[in-house]
Amino acid sequence: MTRVRLSAAERREELLRATVAQIEARGMAAVRVADVAAALGVSGALVLYHFSTKEKLVAAAFAHAAEGDLAELRRVLDRRAPAARRLRAAVRWYVPGRRTRGWRLWIECWAAAPRERALREVAARLDRQWRAALAEVFAQGAAAGEFRCPDPEGAAGRLTALLDGLGVRMTTYRGSLSRTTVLRWADEALERELGGTGEGGA
Repeated sequence: MTRVRLSAAERREELLRATVAQIEARGMAAVRVADVAAALGVSGALVLYHFSTKEKLVAAAFAHAAEGDLAELRRVLDRRAPAARRLRAAVRWYVPGRRTRGWRLWIECWAAAPRERALREVAARLDRQWRAALAEVFAQGAAAGEFRCPDPEGAAGRLTALLDGLGVRMTTYRGSLSRTTVLRWADEALERELGGTGEGGA
């Protein structure tokens, strides 16, 4: 059977999707270029032609998946609603539920990043973007007089640190925390960041 000839962009997209699937199946540390090539029926040389090293391939695959989640977070935050309501919706989207794929990938990334510079740089960039998206909405609400938040960046940093820790525990130790409990804790934390105005429950 003759393979369809793909453009460079289409081939990269195919390789990234296949690498994400391999990370999910094997874990980030165990993925090999040969595994990705075999999954697509191509040569390892073709994979390396597009990404040059396994480390760059894995980092690009993680970015590809995580940027999709970041785009969804921005859609939640960009809705036409009061800032407090958008933040509360973002918390509910952020906390693990049926959507655990993104959490598993981030956990794999955090485990591997101290040893992989390319992955560490990608993760740091994406983490800044996640926090910046939340900080912008904190700032919008404060500017509109919805709530008191003198430090939007700090509020976003504290909230994401809490959610990240809880998300890791929920994903890694299934059943150790109920989603109901985590949402209650997250709502309480958000309420504190909103100055205790009561708008967090809107």
